[in-house]
Amino acid sequence: MGLRDWGLAKSQLNDKIDTENGMDKAPETMPSDSPPAKQPPVLFDTTQQLLRELAKLVGGPVISYWNNVRGSVCHNDVVALWELLQKVDHCDEIFLFIKSDGGNGQSSLRFLNLLRSYAKKVTALVPLEAASAATMMAIGANEIQMGPLAFLTAVDTSLTHDLSPIDRDNNRVSVSLDELSRVVRLWRSNEQSSDMNPYHALFPHVHPLVIGAVDRAESLSIMLCEMLLSYHIDDHSEVQRIAHTLNSKYPSHSYPILLDEAREIGLKVTEMAPDVNRKLLELNELYSEMGQKATTDYDEIRAHSNEILNIHEAPGVQVFFQQDKDWFYRAEERRWITMNDNSSWRKLEVVDGEVRRSTLHIN
Repeated sequence: MGLRDWGLAKSQLNDKIDTENGMDKAPETMPSDSPPAKQPPVLFDTTQQLLRELAKLVGGPVISYWNNVRGSVCHNDVVALWELLQKVDHCDEIFLFIKSDGGNGQSSLRFLNLLRSYAKKVTALVPLEAASAATMMAIGANEIQMGPLAFLTAVDTSLTHDLSPIDRDNNRVSVSLDELSRVVRLWRSNEQSSDMNPYHALFPHVHPLVIGAVDRAESLSIMLCEMLLSYHIDDHSEVQRIAHTLNSKYPSHSYPILLDEAREIGLKVTEMAPDVNRKLLELNELYSEMGQKATTDYDEIRAHSNEILNIHEAPGVQVFFQQDKDWFYRAEERRWITMNDNSSWRKLEVVDGEVRRSTLHIN
């Protein structure tokens, strides 16, 4: 058998195996008779009405920043905010509704800096979670109004480095400076001999460059907090104290900082009016409906997903990021892959009394 004949025979054998396993020869295409992919609901008219009602209650324009649990604070949010602000006049005070599990702290700084270029005062409205980088966003506001279900969190930094340890599923593990510092402190408090350097025992498990990168990230987190607090607190020593408290006091990154404790830290926090809290929870319910997964299953190995992850909204305009892509299961690799990714930022705005839809090309 020649090389060409051998290759042909091997290809035919693979096709036979795939057929016996119930797979098409080219599974990474959608069936020709596929139904239209499901779409998440976009509730623009209803959310706009709620924003108008909220503006009357608080006495100023309300801007929404909302994340799905799979969304996060990111640099593209700043460009999305810019799109909103084209519809908002410069004013004395802007009210920012925040609901997010966090993300990129540097994006929080850029976000608040841009928002402050449009208003002399920013008031954060927090009815639910404003965690991690979203806490940074909130502390950059002159005032934080918190509802009964609201909480902030610590902002201590962890990161996943190219040299981070690998878990049992072969994924890189996130490492935090607080965890490393606690290991060293425990070592030193329990080790009888002070001659041995605890880092010698750590280095086989955590690369020295990872430790250095985490230390640098923690310094950056403190610096970002100080810059955000400096927008409205003139006492530099107080700014430093609050920033260090948020970065190093709490043993858990997700520890919920409730209203009274936020006050004790030194943040200007007030109790949210019940009617404002109720309207914000209604708005969150609508955004949650928009953010539901819309998955179309074509068969066992092919599907399409649509999901809205980040939502920004102001009077007359809504900008959101929608994940929109095909999924295929590669049996030989035992994993799902994506193709035909049409995910993008999308905008709805009222122009001359009509709602116009467009795609934003943000990279």
